[in-house]
Amino acid sequence: MSLELLQHWLSAYGYYALFGSMVLGIIGLPVPDETLLTLSGYLVLRGEFNFLPACASALLGSAIGITVSYLIGRFGGFYVVSKYGKRLHFTHERFSSVNSWFTRVGKWALTIGYFIPGVRHLTALTAGTLKVRYPVFALFAYSGATLWSLTFISLGYLLGEAWVNAVSSQHRLLIALLAALIFALIMILWFAKSRIAKP
Repeated sequence: MSLELLQHWLSAYGYYALFGSMVLGIIGLPVPDETLLTLSGYLVLRGEFNFLPACASALLGSAIGITVSYLIGRFGGFYVVSKYGKRLHFTHERFSSVNSWFTRVGKWALTIGYFIPGVRHLTALTAGTLKVRYPVFALFAYSGATLWSLTFISLGYLLGEAWVNAVSSQHRLLIALLAALIFALIMILWFAKSRIAKP
């Protein structure tokens, strides 16, 4: 889907389009989540969106989407992955890989995973499959949703026209670089906090 079409779609359907896209994208459908969030920030800059409603729509949609993925994992587990995985664009191998990563990183995978395209919905499935308690899941997953939404909407607002020009030609590369940078910063902060916490 082209940038112009996405912009037209968001302008036409507003916060409902943003909310619905976040729900579907987090569940696992091929929705350009980061591009939509950043484009929403650009629309805030242009005065077509307001910052707080845009953030609330993105956060609510993300929270609902990742909760659905968590519930699928909790009540369907590996059966759902095996039977319907390909329809949701993930394989059993990818799920196993994220499962191993989740075991190493722990509950923080729910927060960090938001910044890794194609992984965030799998972390929720893994959390559900591993029977992570809902309050724990909610704390880490919804914190990640908040940080992720605010980050990319703010990027769209701050970069403005420069973002649109860059995205027009190389949006996937730019998204990957931004996600990698944010992921690296989060990991640095996490390791620093871990070392401070050690006696």
